[in-house]
Amino acid sequence: MNVHDSERISGLLEQAGYVRTGAGDDNPDVMVFNTCAVRENADNRLYGNLGHLRPAKRRNPGMQIAVGGCLAQKDRGEIVRKAPWVDVVFGTHNIGSLPVLLERARHNSAAEVEILESLDVFPSTLPTRRESTYAGWVSISVGCNNTCTFCIVPSLRGKEKDRRPGDVLAEVRALVDAGVLEVTLLGQNVNSYGIEFGDRYAFGKLLRATGEIDGLERVRFTSPHPKDFTDDVIAAMAETPNVCHSLHMPLQSGSDDVLRAMRRSYRSEKYLGIIEKVRAAMPDAAITTDIIVGFPGETEADFQQTLDVVRAARFSSAFTFQYSKRPGTPAATMDGQLPKEVVQERYERLIATVEEITWAENRKLVGETVEVLVALGEGRKDERTGRLSGRARDGRLVHFDAGSLDGRIRPGDIVHTTVTYAAPHHLNADGEPVAHRRTRAGDAAEAGRAPRTPGVLLGLPTMGPPAESPVPTTGCAAR
Repeated sequence: MNVHDSERISGLLEQAGYVRTGAGDDNPDVMVFNTCAVRENADNRLYGNLGHLRPAKRRNPGMQIAVGGCLAQKDRGEIVRKAPWVDVVFGTHNIGSLPVLLERARHNSAAEVEILESLDVFPSTLPTRRESTYAGWVSISVGCNNTCTFCIVPSLRGKEKDRRPGDVLAEVRALVDAGVLEVTLLGQNVNSYGIEFGDRYAFGKLLRATGEIDGLERVRFTSPHPKDFTDDVIAAMAETPNVCHSLHMPLQSGSDDVLRAMRRSYRSEKYLGIIEKVRAAMPDAAITTDIIVGFPGETEADFQQTLDVVRAARFSSAFTFQYSKRPGTPAATMDGQLPKEVVQERYERLIATVEEITWAENRKLVGETVEVLVALGEGRKDERTGRLSGRARDGRLVHFDAGSLDGRIRPGDIVHTTVTYAAPHHLNADGEPVAHRRTRAGDAAEAGRAPRTPGVLLGLPTMGPPAESPVPTTGCAAR
């Protein structure tokens, strides 16, 4: 979601006449930090980066620094107080104001801080500079109506606002017309999509409707909430050919007591029941999750229950986090805050358990032929190993040898290849590819064309041009 928001910011700035700096250019006119506030290290990274930019600002007083996103929404004027060399601060609800705020700050020679409490315009109406020729993000909603005690997002993003299905599908069609093969539908809680227009089955219907879009080969979505998960969504996943047979569904904890304290309105039995139904409908489904370790009050018995659910669920991968206290959330003031060393030790045990399972699940695919959407930026060692990389339909990362097709395979092309080795976090395919299909997305990549949509929301940057965006990590099945 943050990467997609940054695409909006890029689109806005391009429309306002800005051009992206070249590689190695350390003297830009504008630097924009699009921030996250979910974890404490995001705060530290922002202020650390701003501190590193202070000498550059002294050398070039005309360079403007803007800070937006969730941390800006949270800290507001505190950012300018801590870093008075910042020129613009804007929040999650007024991304579209950035060009005007930059101009105003230039004219007034003073910092501009503008934070709104609700959306001034739905972000999807803003122009977008897409970073990928083959995969695109499409927001179906913004905000969240849940009240998880560890999460600061609802207070920074606001209540859920849903887009009409026709608007969502129109954006998807525009991306497909530009050559995109894969879209990921985005929402803080996609399962509650439709709440604004009174249709609790709207998300399943939306998935089915994507199946009618010619040229769209893969549909992914993130993230669903177990409390709102309905059987019609499972049916839509199983019965719509281009919807990927994979599911990213946050668990957070396997302990019912901890889930209750987190104000997560489901229990481990319901969670595992959803997984059982998914696998009954789609035996090849890959299921991924999020897990928090060390929530206030978590006992060793609670943690063991999390490990039990992990073993029962057989996740293909898991994003694991040590609990991070966020000021302004109920959990930050709860009794039972755990010592760092206890959380760290449990975290390491969780990682070991998850990797044992993901490695075993990946080894089942050795000898299988998988369909790979070739990507840029997925394999950090590809240049050294001579491999290319991409995502299988179930979302697994695959590094493969191009063999006799070396130099002919482009990002966005489709390759079928046979898995020869499995690791906990990726698959290798070191034989000759079984098949290679050139695609419109590959043509666009070869021509250097990235899709731009006139008007479809909100992360942390680096100096210079951003790296190539990865394919979304929650994904499809049907090998």
